[in-house]
Amino acid sequence: MIKLLEKLPPNECAKFLHRVVDGVCGRNPPRMTDYSMWSLTEWLELLDGLSSFFRFAVGKKCSDEEVLESLGDLDSGHRDAVLTCLKGRRDEIRHALLERTNAVSSAQLQDFDWQIKLALSSDKISSLQMALLNLNLDVKQDGVVKPVSIELNREELQTLISSLEAANKVVLQLK
Repeated sequence: MIKLLEKLPPNECAKFLHRVVDGVCGRNPPRMTDYSMWSLTEWLELLDGLSSFFRFAVGKKCSDEEVLESLGDLDSGHRDAVLTCLKGRRDEIRHALLERTNAVSSAQLQDFDWQIKLALSSDKISSLQMALLNLNLDVKQDGVVKPVSIELNREELQTLISSLEAANKVVLQLK
C-alpha cells in the first residue's frame, strides 16, 4: 500500500507526508483533489497505510533502522522522506496517540460510527423501508474486551437512549 507513494514526485513527497501526519494528529489531512495521480481506492489505501505506519512506528518506538527496513519496498528518495517526516514529527504523533488513549481510557465516548442500513431480507420487509441502527460496541468483561453488535429499530434505539440517560444521571449523582 505504501508503495503507492512512489506515484508522487519526490519533491512533493515531504509536503504530502506532513499532511498525512496532520491527519493522524487530528488536523486537516491531505485532500484527494490536490493529488490526482491515485484512484479513490489507491488514495484510501495509501492514507490508511501511511497513517497506520506512522502510528505503529511511534507507538512501538521503532529505531531509524527498523523504519527503513519496514519501508524496504520504497525507493530511497521516498524512504528518506518518510523517515525525515517521522523523525521531525515523532513527538507530535506520540502526543496525539496519548491524547486519544487517555480519552478512551477515561471512558469518554466522543467518536461514533453511525451506520444506517435498510432491511432488505425479503420483498415484504424491503417494501417497509425500516431504518435500522447497527451499533458496534467493545465491552470489557473480566479484563477481556469483547466486540458486541446490536441491531436496533427506531423504538429500540429510543429505549436504549433513555436507559443510557438514566444510567448517566445515576453516575453523576454518585460523583
